Amino acid sequence: MQNKIIAALGRQPDTIAVFRAIKLGDMLIIVPALRALRAAFPKAKIALISLPWAKEFVARFPRYVDEFIDFPGWPGLPEQKVDPGRAVAFLKLMQQRRFDLVLQMQGNGTLVNPMMSLLGARLMAGYYPPNLKAYNWNSDLLMPYESDEHELRRHLNLMEFLGIPDQGVELEFPLTKSDMQRAVLMPELDNLDPQRYVCIHPGGLSARRWPEGHFAQVADALAEQGYRVVFTGTEEEIPIVESVREQMHASASSISLAGKTDLGLVGWVLSRSALLVSNDTGISHLASALKVPSVVIYTTSRPEEWGPLNTQRHRAVLESDSLTANAVIEEALSLLPETNSPSQALVAV
Repeated sequence: MQNKIIAALGRQPDTIAVFRAIKLGDMLIIVPALRALRAAFPKAKIALISLPWAKEFVARFPRYVDEFIDFPGWPGLPEQKVDPGRAVAFLKLMQQRRFDLVLQMQGNGTLVNPMMSLLGARLMAGYYPPNLKAYNWNSDLLMPYESDEHELRRHLNLMEFLGIPDQGVELEFPLTKSDMQRAVLMPELDNLDPQRYVCIHPGGLSARRWPEGHFAQVADALAEQGYRVVFTGTEEEIPIVESVREQMHASASSISLAGKTDLGLVGWVLSRSALLVSNDTGISHLASALKVPSVVIYTTSRPEEWGPLNTQRHRAVLESDSLTANAVIEEALSLLPETNSPSQALVAV
Protein backbone atom coordinates (compact mmCIF):
# COMPACT_ATOMS: atom_id res chain seq x y z
CA MET A 1 0.00 0.00 0.00
CA GLN A 2 1.59 3.24 -1.14
CA ASN A 3 1.42 6.13 1.30
CA LYS A 4 0.11 9.01 -0.82
CA ILE A 5 1.23 11.66 1.65
CA ILE A 6 4.85 10.55 1.57
CA ALA A 7 4.71 10.15 -2.20
CA ALA A 8 3.34 13.67 -2.73
CA LEU A 9 5.56 15.34 -0.14
CA GLY A 10 8.70 13.39 -0.94
CA ARG A 11 9.28 12.65 2.75
CA GLN A 12 7.53 11.95 6.05
CA PRO A 13 5.42 14.94 7.14
CA ASP A 14 6.77 16.87 10.10
CA THR A 15 3.56 18.80 10.84
CA ILE A 16 -0.09 17.79 10.37
CA ALA A 17 -3.25 19.75 11.18
CA VAL A 18 -6.61 17.98 11.42
CA PHE A 19 -9.72 20.10 10.98
CA ARG A 20 -12.83 18.90 12.86
CA ALA A 21 -14.69 21.70 14.63
CA ILE A 22 -17.77 19.95 16.03
CA LYS A 23 -19.01 18.36 19.26
CA LEU A 24 -17.95 15.55 21.61
CA GLY A 25 -19.53 12.55 19.90
CA ASP A 26 -18.33 13.71 16.51
CA MET A 27 -14.81 13.93 17.91
CA LEU A 28 -14.75 10.59 19.73
CA ILE A 29 -15.80 8.79 16.57
CA ILE A 30 -12.62 9.85 14.73
CA VAL A 31 -10.28 8.43 17.39
CA PRO A 32 -9.66 5.26 15.31
CA ALA A 33 -8.59 7.47 12.38
CA LEU A 34 -6.32 9.52 14.65
CA ARG A 35 -4.82 6.28 15.97
CA ALA A 36 -4.05 5.17 12.41
CA LEU A 37 -2.61 8.60 11.56
CA ARG A 38 -0.28 8.51 14.56
CA ALA A 39 0.88 4.97 13.77
CA ALA A 40 1.70 6.02 10.21
CA PHE A 41 3.54 9.20 11.24
CA PRO A 42 4.88 8.61 14.77
CA LYS A 43 7.31 11.56 14.70
CA ALA A 44 4.95 14.17 13.24
CA LYS A 45 3.55 17.01 15.34
CA ILE A 46 -0.23 16.64 15.00
CA ALA A 47 -2.53 19.57 15.77
CA LEU A 48 -6.32 19.60 16.03
CA ILE A 49 -8.18 22.66 14.72
CA SER A 50 -11.47 22.68 16.61
CA LEU A 51 -13.94 24.43 18.89
CA PRO A 52 -12.80 25.73 22.31
CA TRP A 53 -14.20 22.72 24.22
CA ALA A 54 -11.84 20.40 22.32
CA LYS A 55 -8.81 21.73 24.19
CA GLU A 56 -9.80 19.25 26.90
CA PHE A 57 -10.08 16.49 24.28
CA VAL A 58 -6.53 17.18 23.08
CA ALA A 59 -5.22 17.09 26.66
CA ARG A 60 -6.85 13.68 27.13
CA PHE A 61 -5.36 12.18 23.97
CA PRO A 62 -1.64 13.11 24.00
CA ARG A 63 -0.84 9.78 22.34
CA TYR A 64 -2.50 10.99 19.15
CA VAL A 65 -2.62 14.80 19.23
CA ASP A 66 0.11 17.24 20.27
CA GLU A 67 -1.53 20.64 19.96
CA PHE A 68 -4.90 22.39 20.05
CA ILE A 69 -5.63 25.25 17.64
CA ASP A 70 -8.69 27.37 18.44
CA PHE A 71 -11.01 27.70 15.45
CA PRO A 72 -12.73 31.12 15.16
CA GLY A 73 -15.63 29.97 13.00
CA TRP A 74 -16.36 30.30 9.31
CA PRO A 75 -19.34 31.52 7.26
CA GLY A 76 -21.91 28.78 6.84
CA LEU A 77 -20.69 26.57 9.70
CA PRO A 78 -23.40 26.57 12.41
CA GLU A 79 -21.39 25.44 15.44
CA GLN A 80 -20.30 28.93 16.51
CA LYS A 81 -20.65 32.55 15.48
CA VAL A 82 -17.94 33.83 13.16
CA ASP A 83 -15.50 36.35 14.57
CA PRO A 84 -14.14 38.11 11.40
CA GLY A 85 -11.08 39.58 13.10
CA ARG A 86 -10.08 36.29 14.67
CA ALA A 87 -10.79 34.45 11.40
CA VAL A 88 -8.34 36.69 9.54
CA ALA A 89 -5.72 36.25 12.30
CA PHE A 90 -6.28 32.47 12.21
CA LEU A 91 -5.65 32.32 8.45
CA LYS A 92 -2.49 34.44 8.78
CA LEU A 93 -1.16 32.22 11.56
CA MET A 94 -1.82 29.03 9.62
CA GLN A 95 -0.19 30.45 6.50
CA GLN A 96 2.87 31.46 8.51
CA ARG A 97 3.19 27.99 10.01
CA ARG A 98 2.86 26.28 6.61
CA PHE A 99 1.88 22.81 7.78
CA ASP A 100 3.06 19.91 5.66
CA LEU A 101 -0.48 18.50 5.62
CA VAL A 102 -3.96 19.65 6.58
CA LEU A 103 -6.66 16.99 6.82
CA GLN A 104 -10.26 18.01 6.15
CA MET A 105 -12.35 15.66 8.31
CA GLN A 106 -15.61 17.60 8.57
CA GLY A 107 -18.32 17.11 6.01
CA ASN A 108 -18.26 16.82 2.25
CA GLY A 109 -16.18 19.93 1.69
CA THR A 110 -18.76 22.25 0.15
CA LEU A 111 -18.31 24.83 2.92
CA VAL A 112 -14.96 23.79 4.34
CA ASN A 113 -12.69 23.11 1.36
CA PRO A 114 -12.47 26.76 0.21
CA MET A 115 -11.31 27.69 3.72
CA MET A 116 -8.89 24.77 3.87
CA SER A 117 -7.31 25.92 0.63
CA LEU A 118 -6.44 29.22 2.36
CA LEU A 119 -4.49 27.63 5.22
CA GLY A 120 -1.25 27.60 3.27
CA ALA A 121 -0.36 23.95 3.83
CA ARG A 122 1.88 22.09 1.43
CA LEU A 123 -0.74 19.37 1.04
CA MET A 124 -4.48 19.14 1.68
CA ALA A 125 -6.32 15.83 2.04
CA GLY A 126 -9.89 14.90 2.87
CA TYR A 127 -13.21 14.90 1.05
CA TYR A 128 -14.98 16.65 -1.78
CA PRO A 129 -18.69 16.50 -2.77
CA PRO A 130 -19.06 13.90 -5.55
CA ASN A 131 -21.36 16.17 -7.57
CA LEU A 132 -18.96 19.14 -7.36
CA LYS A 133 -15.65 17.84 -8.65
CA ALA A 134 -14.27 21.37 -8.92
CA TYR A 135 -13.99 21.23 -5.11
CA ASN A 136 -11.24 18.62 -5.27
CA TRP A 137 -8.76 21.01 -6.96
CA ASN A 138 -7.59 18.09 -9.13
CA SER A 139 -5.98 16.61 -6.04
CA ASP A 140 -5.22 12.91 -5.66
CA LEU A 141 -5.50 13.37 -1.88
CA LEU A 142 -9.23 14.21 -1.85
CA MET A 143 -11.82 11.45 -2.09
CA PRO A 144 -15.58 11.60 -2.79
CA TYR A 145 -17.71 11.97 0.34
CA GLU A 146 -20.21 9.09 0.49
CA SER A 147 -23.29 10.23 2.39
CA ASP A 148 -24.51 6.75 3.35
CA GLU A 149 -21.25 5.61 4.98
CA HIS A 150 -20.92 5.00 8.73
CA GLU A 151 -19.08 8.02 10.14
CA LEU A 152 -16.40 5.98 11.91
CA ARG A 153 -15.68 3.84 8.86
CA ARG A 154 -15.79 6.88 6.60
CA HIS A 155 -12.67 8.30 8.24
CA LEU A 156 -10.90 4.95 8.30
CA ASN A 157 -11.69 4.69 4.60
CA LEU A 158 -10.03 8.08 4.16
CA MET A 159 -6.93 6.77 5.91
CA GLU A 160 -6.92 3.71 3.65
CA PHE A 161 -7.39 5.95 0.59
CA LEU A 162 -4.27 7.86 1.67
CA GLY A 163 -2.32 4.63 2.16
CA ILE A 164 -2.49 4.65 5.96
CA PRO A 165 -3.17 1.19 7.49
CA ASP A 166 -6.18 0.63 9.74
CA GLN A 167 -5.36 0.24 13.47
CA GLY A 168 -8.78 -1.03 14.58
CA VAL A 169 -12.28 0.39 15.01
CA GLU A 170 -12.36 0.59 18.81
CA LEU A 171 -13.21 3.91 20.42
CA GLU A 172 -11.16 5.15 23.38
CA PHE A 173 -11.60 7.48 26.32
CA PRO A 174 -8.70 7.31 28.79
CA LEU A 175 -9.60 8.17 32.37
CA THR A 176 -7.07 9.90 34.59
CA LYS A 177 -6.10 9.97 38.25
CA SER A 178 -7.44 13.53 38.36
CA ASP A 179 -10.88 12.29 37.24
CA MET A 180 -10.97 9.86 40.16
CA GLN A 181 -9.72 12.42 42.68
CA ARG A 182 -12.37 14.94 41.67
CA ALA A 183 -15.07 12.27 41.73
CA VAL A 184 -14.15 11.32 45.29
CA LEU A 185 -14.79 14.93 46.35
CA MET A 186 -18.34 14.96 44.96
CA PRO A 187 -20.85 14.37 47.79
CA GLU A 188 -23.48 13.24 45.27
CA LEU A 189 -21.37 10.15 44.55
CA ASP A 190 -21.10 8.99 48.17
CA ASN A 191 -22.46 5.47 48.68
CA LEU A 192 -22.88 4.97 44.94
CA ASP A 193 -21.78 1.38 44.39
CA PRO A 194 -20.19 0.44 41.05
CA GLN A 195 -22.50 -1.51 38.73
CA ARG A 196 -25.48 -0.84 41.02
CA TYR A 197 -26.58 2.34 39.29
CA VAL A 198 -27.61 3.32 35.77
CA CYS A 199 -27.03 6.61 33.96
CA ILE A 200 -29.82 8.37 32.09
CA HIS A 201 -29.10 11.32 29.80
CA PRO A 202 -32.40 12.86 28.60
CA GLY A 203 -30.81 15.98 27.07
CA GLY A 204 -29.34 16.71 23.67
CA LEU A 205 -30.42 18.72 20.66
CA SER A 206 -34.10 19.63 20.85
CA ALA A 207 -34.84 17.83 17.58
CA ARG A 208 -33.29 14.65 18.94
CA ARG A 209 -34.92 14.44 22.35
CA TRP A 210 -37.25 11.62 23.32
CA PRO A 211 -40.20 12.79 25.50
CA GLU A 212 -39.25 13.47 29.10
CA GLY A 213 -42.21 11.48 30.37
CA HIS A 214 -40.91 8.39 28.59
CA PHE A 215 -37.51 8.81 30.24
CA ALA A 216 -39.30 9.05 33.61
CA GLN A 217 -41.03 5.72 32.98
CA VAL A 218 -37.74 4.07 32.06
CA ALA A 219 -36.06 5.51 35.16
CA ASP A 220 -38.85 4.19 37.41
CA ALA A 221 -38.61 0.73 35.85
CA LEU A 222 -34.87 0.55 36.42
CA ALA A 223 -35.26 1.84 39.98
CA GLU A 224 -37.75 -0.98 40.61
CA GLN A 225 -34.96 -3.42 39.73
CA GLY A 226 -32.87 -2.02 42.59
CA TYR A 227 -30.65 0.32 40.57
CA ARG A 228 -29.95 3.90 41.58
CA VAL A 229 -30.69 6.30 38.75
CA VAL A 230 -28.03 8.92 37.99
CA PHE A 231 -29.02 11.71 35.60
CA THR A 232 -26.31 13.41 33.60
CA GLY A 233 -26.43 16.61 31.55
CA THR A 234 -25.02 20.05 31.03
CA GLU A 235 -26.02 23.15 32.99
CA GLU A 236 -28.37 24.11 30.14
CA GLU A 237 -30.03 20.69 30.41
CA ILE A 238 -30.91 21.01 34.12
CA PRO A 239 -34.58 21.91 33.36
CA ILE A 240 -34.89 18.78 31.20
CA VAL A 241 -33.46 16.56 33.93
CA GLU A 242 -35.68 18.12 36.59
CA SER A 243 -38.73 17.65 34.39
CA VAL A 244 -37.94 13.93 34.12
CA ARG A 245 -37.42 13.63 37.88
CA GLU A 246 -40.69 15.44 38.60
CA GLN A 247 -42.53 12.87 36.48
CA MET A 248 -40.90 9.89 38.21
CA HIS A 249 -42.63 7.96 40.99
CA ALA A 250 -39.27 6.98 42.48
CA SER A 251 -37.49 10.31 42.13
CA ALA A 252 -36.14 10.01 45.69
CA SER A 253 -33.89 7.19 44.50
CA SER A 254 -32.37 9.32 41.74
CA ILE A 255 -29.37 11.65 41.66
CA SER A 256 -28.85 14.58 39.33
CA LEU A 257 -25.35 15.47 38.20
CA ALA A 258 -26.60 17.88 35.54
CA GLY A 259 -24.35 20.94 35.41
CA LYS A 260 -21.96 19.48 37.98
CA THR A 261 -19.55 17.48 35.84
CA ASP A 262 -16.94 18.11 33.19
CA LEU A 263 -16.00 15.62 30.49
CA GLY A 264 -13.62 13.64 32.68
CA LEU A 265 -16.02 13.41 35.61
CA VAL A 266 -18.96 12.25 33.54
CA GLY A 267 -16.66 9.67 31.94
CA TRP A 268 -15.60 8.39 35.37
CA VAL A 269 -19.21 8.16 36.57
CA LEU A 270 -20.33 6.43 33.40
CA SER A 271 -17.43 3.94 33.50
CA ARG A 272 -18.68 2.53 36.84
CA SER A 273 -22.35 2.34 35.82
CA ALA A 274 -24.23 -0.75 34.69
CA LEU A 275 -26.00 0.93 31.78
CA LEU A 276 -26.64 4.16 29.91
CA VAL A 277 -29.99 5.19 28.43
CA SER A 278 -29.78 8.33 26.33
CA ASN A 279 -30.75 10.26 23.27
CA ASP A 280 -28.38 10.18 20.32
CA THR A 281 -25.80 12.61 21.64
CA GLY A 282 -22.15 12.68 22.66
CA ILE A 283 -22.49 10.59 25.81
CA SER A 284 -23.63 7.61 23.73
CA HIS A 285 -20.23 7.56 22.01
CA LEU A 286 -18.60 7.95 25.42
CA ALA A 287 -20.40 4.78 26.55
CA SER A 288 -19.08 2.96 23.49
CA ALA A 289 -15.55 4.13 24.24
CA LEU A 290 -15.83 3.00 27.88
CA LYS A 291 -17.52 -0.29 26.93
CA VAL A 292 -20.59 0.51 29.02
CA PRO A 293 -23.81 -1.14 27.74
CA SER A 294 -26.24 1.39 26.33
CA VAL A 295 -29.68 1.92 24.85
CA VAL A 296 -29.71 4.93 22.53
CA ILE A 297 -32.86 6.50 21.06
CA TYR A 298 -32.41 7.86 17.54
CA THR A 299 -34.81 10.48 16.23
CA THR A 300 -33.44 12.64 13.41
CA SER A 301 -30.12 10.81 12.91
CA ARG A 302 -29.47 7.34 11.52
CA PRO A 303 -27.81 4.58 13.58
CA GLU A 304 -26.44 3.20 10.31
CA GLU A 305 -24.32 6.35 10.13
CA TRP A 306 -23.75 7.25 13.79
CA GLY A 307 -24.65 4.21 15.88
CA PRO A 308 -22.25 1.95 17.81
CA LEU A 309 -20.69 -0.87 15.81
CA ASN A 310 -21.06 -3.36 18.68
CA THR A 311 -24.80 -4.10 18.53
CA GLN A 312 -24.56 -6.78 21.23
CA ARG A 313 -23.45 -4.37 23.94
CA HIS A 314 -25.21 -1.29 22.55
CA ARG A 315 -28.80 -1.15 21.30
CA ALA A 316 -30.11 1.45 18.87
CA VAL A 317 -33.83 2.23 19.10
CA LEU A 318 -35.54 4.28 16.40
CA GLU A 319 -37.96 6.92 17.67
CA SER A 320 -41.42 6.65 16.14
CA ASP A 321 -45.06 7.26 17.03
CA SER A 322 -45.29 3.63 18.11
CA LEU A 323 -42.15 3.61 20.29
CA THR A 324 -43.23 3.23 23.91
CA ALA A 325 -41.27 3.31 27.12
CA ASN A 326 -41.80 -0.44 27.38
CA ALA A 327 -39.76 -1.08 24.25
CA VAL A 328 -36.81 0.83 25.70
CA ILE A 329 -37.25 -0.82 29.10
CA GLU A 330 -37.11 -4.28 27.52
CA GLU A 331 -33.87 -3.40 25.72
CA ALA A 332 -32.40 -1.96 28.92
CA LEU A 333 -33.27 -4.98 31.04
CA SER A 334 -31.81 -7.34 28.46
CA LEU A 335 -28.42 -5.66 28.94
CA LEU A 336 -28.40 -5.62 32.74
CA PRO A 337 -26.71 -8.53 34.53
CA GLU A 338 -29.18 -8.87 37.40
CA THR A 339 -32.83 -8.16 36.68
CA ASN A 340 -36.10 -9.84 37.25
CA SER A 341 -38.30 -10.93 34.39
CA PRO A 342 -38.70 -7.99 31.99
CA SER A 343 -42.46 -8.22 32.21
CA GLN A 344 -42.32 -7.29 35.91
CA ALA A 345 -40.79 -3.92 35.10
CA LEU A 346 -43.06 -2.84 32.26
CA VAL A 347 -45.18 0.22 32.85
CA ALA A 348 -48.90 0.44 32.34
CA VAL A 349 -49.86 1.93 28.98
